[in-house]
Amino acid sequence: MKTVIHKANTRGHANHGWLYSFHTFSFAGYYNAERIHFGALRVLNDDTVKAGMGFGKHPHDNMEIVSIPLFGDLHHKDSTGRDKIIRQHDVQIMSAGSGIQHSETNANHDKDVKFLQIWVLPKKHNIEPRYDQKSFLPEDRINKILTVVAPDDENAIWINQDAWFSLANLSKDFTTQYSIHKKGNGVYAFVIKGDITINDIALNERDGLGISETDIFNITANSDAELLLIDVPMEINN
Repeated sequence: MKTVIHKANTRGHANHGWLYSFHTFSFAGYYNAERIHFGALRVLNDDTVKAGMGFGKHPHDNMEIVSIPLFGDLHHKDSTGRDKIIRQHDVQIMSAGSGIQHSETNANHDKDVKFLQIWVLPKKHNIEPRYDQKSFLPEDRINKILTVVAPDDENAIWINQDAWFSLANLSKDFTTQYSIHKKGNGVYAFVIKGDITINDIALNERDGLGISETDIFNITANSDAELLLIDVPMEINN
């Protein structure tokens, strides 16, 4: 098994006043030659947007963009005519494909919104842009690894890549295993809350761990914890 650990306090960060962001991988003004991507996982941003503020309309192409609100609500608009509110416990995906413009703003005027913004390189290029979102209740992932994004699961939202995103809410001392979905994939584990041990590696809140060259690994919750697992191809065919 091969691993790479990214402790929370080693991430890049930016404070734009209206936006406070931590970058696991190189992004915008943060560059680290050793942190460009983990396989097909290109961006993992931990964002806080002030009340009533947000990202104005801007373009993307050929990227799978997943947003996971952790607190508060996001207002999404895009050039396909979509106009949606993404709430806590929702997961949203936008396949930028051949090209799309969108905005993401804080839907609330009295509180911050906190969300994870994740970019995955696509399997097929220049597809027709598409959008999907779905709610996944916390009670459905108590001591269970729940798939929320997948190319092959009708209960999850679809992604244009051999990638699987899973969420788990784990009770203290709970132990489980994760089996990687496809040969050649690796998993990036991101601790949203609490303390986790993966095999013998201890992780704390907002730490990340890349795991590759294995088929299965053990997960133990050292406290009540919330975990995101991103299962992606390690070889990029672009």
